[in-house]
Amino acid sequence: MGSPVYYAGPTGQVCAFLDRLFYCSDKKMAGKLAAAVVSCRRGGASAAFDRLNKYFTICNMIVVGSQYWNQVHGFTPEDVLKDEEGLQTMRTLALNIVWLLENIKAGKDNNIPMPQYEKRLRTHFIK
Repeated sequence: MGSPVYYAGPTGQVCAFLDRLFYCSDKKMAGKLAAAVVSCRRGGASAAFDRLNKYFTICNMIVVGSQYWNQVHGFTPEDVLKDEEGLQTMRTLALNIVWLLENIKAGKDNNIPMPQYEKRLRTHFIK
């Protein structure tokens, strides 16, 4: 999932889409790979990156990391192409995704089952 960063967060459209998607299909997301990528002109990338990752971690998804937070910087696509560290981070992320997919496939080929989760408890912290 990727998003430009506005006011230190993902776009409203991205958040609205993810709110609905994860609300109605959270069980279907479990065990799948996920990676957030953000792009901003200057600041706010870490806050946006954190918000996107929260969707993944609440649904038992496997969050793929890289050598740094998955972010690139630039005002235009041409500017982003000058962000050498950001582009290297994206290449490393791609390598990690491929490696994990190959390992998941190897596990399935060797009949290693996915985790079986308990029925989800929902409490409100009031006794």
